[in-house]
Amino acid sequence: MDLEKYLKITTAAASSKVSRYRHHRTYIKVKSNNQRLKPPKNPSVSMFIIEKSFLSPRLSLLRPPPHPHPSSSTSPSRNYILKEAYRRNFPVKWAHSKSSMAAAPEDNTGSLKEQLAKVFEVSLRVTVPDQPEVAPLIAACSKKETGDYQCNNAMSLWAKIKGKGTEFKGPQPVGQAILRNLPTSDMIESCTIAGPGFINVKLSTQWIAKKIHSMLTDGIDTWAPKLPVKRAIVDFSSPNIAKEMHVGHLRSTIIGDTLARMLEYSKVDVLRRNHVGDWGTQFGMLIEFLFEKFPNGEVNDQDIGELEVFYKASKQRFDSDAEFKERAQRAVVSLQGGEEKYRKAWAQICEISRKGFEKVYQRLGVHLEEKGESFYNPYIPATLDLLRQKGLIEESEGAQVIFIEGKKIPLIVVKRDGGFNYASTDLAALWYRLNEEKAEWIVYVTDVGQREHFEMFFTAAKRAGWLPTDESQYPKTSHVGFGLVLGDDGKRFRTRSSEVVKLVDLLDEAKTRCKAALVERGKADEWTAEELERTAEAVGYGAVKYADLKNNRLTNYTFNFDQMLNDKGNTAVYLLYAHARICSIIRKSGKDIEELKRGGQLLLQKDEERKLGLHLLQFAEVVEDACTNLLPNTLCEYLYDLSEKFTSFYSECQVVGSAEEASRLLLCEATAVVMRKCFHLLGITPVYKI
Repeated sequence: MDLEKYLKITTAAASSKVSRYRHHRTYIKVKSNNQRLKPPKNPSVSMFIIEKSFLSPRLSLLRPPPHPHPSSSTSPSRNYILKEAYRRNFPVKWAHSKSSMAAAPEDNTGSLKEQLAKVFEVSLRVTVPDQPEVAPLIAACSKKETGDYQCNNAMSLWAKIKGKGTEFKGPQPVGQAILRNLPTSDMIESCTIAGPGFINVKLSTQWIAKKIHSMLTDGIDTWAPKLPVKRAIVDFSSPNIAKEMHVGHLRSTIIGDTLARMLEYSKVDVLRRNHVGDWGTQFGMLIEFLFEKFPNGEVNDQDIGELEVFYKASKQRFDSDAEFKERAQRAVVSLQGGEEKYRKAWAQICEISRKGFEKVYQRLGVHLEEKGESFYNPYIPATLDLLRQKGLIEESEGAQVIFIEGKKIPLIVVKRDGGFNYASTDLAALWYRLNEEKAEWIVYVTDVGQREHFEMFFTAAKRAGWLPTDESQYPKTSHVGFGLVLGDDGKRFRTRSSEVVKLVDLLDEAKTRCKAALVERGKADEWTAEELERTAEAVGYGAVKYADLKNNRLTNYTFNFDQMLNDKGNTAVYLLYAHARICSIIRKSGKDIEELKRGGQLLLQKDEERKLGLHLLQFAEVVEDACTNLLPNTLCEYLYDLSEKFTSFYSECQVVGSAEEASRLLLCEATAVVMRKCFHLLGITPVYKI
């Protein structure tokens, strides 16, 4: 059957109006010259086939002709028939052909969604040239049978251009135009239109495999997402000097470290700030108590013992002894005045505290730079002067305050006694971070109970003109709030004697329990003492971290050793074991994985292979979403899903000894590489055998 005769048959079936689109689908397929035509099985589906040899490389040939058939005595050309067929059939399914469309410029950077957005942006600029501000709306398909991704611009575009002299008659024609103007891209295999113009995209399986193989040879850092910020500050942990770090500091430290790691992976210059409580009236009582206990001024951490006990004893003395209280208040004045004796005592107390903090940070693998309240104290007077010049600070009941619209109480910046407080310190710190450290994004990680303070503090900064009122613009600030750590009784997690649980004790308990489980499994006989110790630390500390991070940070979570150390379900233990199993598969194959990376080929022939491959490729956009929304649990969900998809793949596809062994070993290695990067971002040390 020649093309003209076939066209008459198929266009007759496809001549229904736009109102019938929901009942009638049209397909375009591209075939080679010697390929046999197969009519559609469903009689309600029309189709026309276009031979590749008839396709022109010009994009204009795939758009509806601007005028009717020109009057001519000669027979219409095949190119004209092709264009007329396209116009009549309003194509709803489209397959990429390199010969049929202008190629999109190759840009392999950014997340998968970002790369797709670049392709669709080319089409949007052609489809609606008078709407240059419209950005591509790309999302993963909720129903995987419809495609991998979806472009959702048609409806919102129609709302913008409706009634403004547009040639389009509804959202679906807008979607069809976006589809027609889509440039060729190696990443897209096919597209379909659903409903009112939603464009479903199926990615090229070959392209997915190629991208994964490139990551294996070039490194996973090539998959790092691109964020619209160059420098960020993450303010987290922030314990108080002279007090033990307890379980309440766990969430801030773990969440803040993970956010910093994800931003660092995304090529952001991150300043990790530990805003410790090292200044204030409490140091008067601590210093005076220190002088009483050690009159000669020589003191070390062994002399003081546990800082928490020392603090409580000084507080008890402060509350019960009026004369001591008066001396303590004078000591504050001497400290703030820079008197050497008091400065030295203060520095000793701070240093002893830091040693205690470092024990926790060393176990957690967390690195911070301390810039505490004392650092910003000299900047407070000038900062408040700037706010006074803008007319923001007012007198109220003897204090100096900033009134915030919608809040019943003002933000106090100078107390009645003339002293400064958290708000004045935070404002000075913000000014310093914006003007001296040139931060574009400042993230504060504290419990949700401080939400109102940060709302008022941020509003004051916006009123001062330090921050834009538009939340999407930079520089900006974000408060990362988190819920409580609860015990099995549903109350704040405490010891049996109602004491707050010390963080260092909690971490050591996790390691001890994990080591006991490994010994019970006979690992003490198989491994060296060093291997046993190292694995117990990695799994024990990792279990504590993951149990926190897998929850939405805004919710409370119950601390339970038995649950977090379980090797089944969504736990760090299960995930670490899953990674170790993948490493074992690769080892047992006896193949040189580095040699396979250089000379092997990755193919995704089975459905389970493709599902795993696509999930691997979505890693960058998951990290991007986790950074943008400041939600580490997003990455945890991805990691757990990855392990589940690998299990499905391994159950369906033989690896070692199969004809596809080389390709599947590369897929195993890619899974292990991505898992290790997830562990790194979560602050968890991977294990390679178990």
